[in-house]
Amino acid sequence: EEEEDELLDAYTTPSKNSQKRPNSTPETPRPKRSLSSRSPYALFSPSSFSPSVTPSQKYSARSSRGEVVASFGSSQGPSWSGRGGRGCTLRLFGSPEENLTKSYKFMFQKIFTIREVLLWRIEELGDALKSHHHLEDFASVSLPAQEPVTMLGQISCDANGKLNAKSVVLEGDQEHSSGGQVHLDLSELREYSLFPGQVVALEGTNSTGRRMMVSKLYEGVPLPFHMPPEPASEQRMVLVACGPYTPSDSISYDPLSDLVTVITRDRPDVCVLFGPFLDAKHEQVENCQLLGSFSDIFKLCLKMIIEGTRSAGSQLVFVPSARDVHHDYIYPQPPFCCPELPKEDKQRVHFVSDPCTLELDGVVLGLTSTDLLFHMGAEEISSSSGISDRFTRILKHILTQRSYYPLSPPSEELNIDYESFYSYTSLPVTPDVLVTPSELRYFIKDVLGCVCINPGRLTKGTVGGTYGRLYLQRDDTGAERRSPCVAAQVVKI
Repeated sequence: EEEEDELLDAYTTPSKNSQKRPNSTPETPRPKRSLSSRSPYALFSPSSFSPSVTPSQKYSARSSRGEVVASFGSSQGPSWSGRGGRGCTLRLFGSPEENLTKSYKFMFQKIFTIREVLLWRIEELGDALKSHHHLEDFASVSLPAQEPVTMLGQISCDANGKLNAKSVVLEGDQEHSSGGQVHLDLSELREYSLFPGQVVALEGTNSTGRRMMVSKLYEGVPLPFHMPPEPASEQRMVLVACGPYTPSDSISYDPLSDLVTVITRDRPDVCVLFGPFLDAKHEQVENCQLLGSFSDIFKLCLKMIIEGTRSAGSQLVFVPSARDVHHDYIYPQPPFCCPELPKEDKQRVHFVSDPCTLELDGVVLGLTSTDLLFHMGAEEISSSSGISDRFTRILKHILTQRSYYPLSPPSEELNIDYESFYSYTSLPVTPDVLVTPSELRYFIKDVLGCVCINPGRLTKGTVGGTYGRLYLQRDDTGAERRSPCVAAQVVKI
């Protein structure tokens, strides 16, 4: 038996804390957990789901709870509270066929479908570039041109490595270039910001048909903002938080319990909660040390949130994550399925997809739990003569490329279904507020008129993290558009 184990180890990658499985039956087998009706605050004691009964000491010993670490707009204190969701209208933006509302079949993609989706995207953005910049007809990337010409295509890399200034390739569109490629010389461009998958129009000379000397870069243009016919004038408070909701050294949901306490105290109108609710990267999940099934733990997590916030009356929005271990590991990601929702909570609990566009009293919210800031930041290259902010550049790309995930090829962490990608990941309009949780540092920025916020994660390893608060109020009485985001804050849990 030992020889067989050694033979199997030769063909597998050992885990960090790999231990040989004992051949004998343990004297004290693990008890099976029985579901019982308990208080929502007592559901997640560590002994319920994990053999380790010690809660996280670092999280419980944290300081500066409730400290505002980032703010935007008119500075308002914690005395600003919501109405508990009374009277506000929350719905999916756009028509029902434009929103992902149920699960779908995946893993049956054809190469032809992927190719068609990418070509359609180049064609659509190419038409927008052509009309906005008043460009003449595009030239082929493979035809030699001694005079300056304008070409349309998608930025790519000439190898499987990371993009750099010497490896940039333009993949032409189907209509003018038949999908051909040409290397780009960026030495004459003083300022640029490029990433794989970016659709651009370039002006320059292509004397040999194999290398284009770029002299001008035409970037994309954002979509217009949504202007509701009868906007609500009341002020709304929106709380946004992103998982994990447990420390990395314990499966106890103490941070989530603290967040429920904050919701009960502040009574926000809407709470947007991003996954993961049960993190696939948690050590005890990876090592299969939990005493209950993934779906059972998630259902009890939902029960804790819904019952704990019932007195506040806040509307709850649940956004899934690719790191939710019990959910479909595909992008775009369908919403959670929870058929046994109590009747009294059905009106205020909303399960949405990732990504998703919501409308709250005429204010458009763009939501995505995918860490696109981290993914795009690892691939983007830039050159600037002055001080340039990387977060602002990436957020500007998202708005001008009109997509919640414009990176192509995607990160290795992401499994994309391209047929659904084309239907459900395009921005219908430029959102008034874009919420993009990330592992990177929290921030609040105004980018092209859209207020973008990274609220951070509720826990960072074994210590406490942050969440966000938004204060929204429509005021379009003047001739010029004013951002409905009056103020925003990032707060320590």
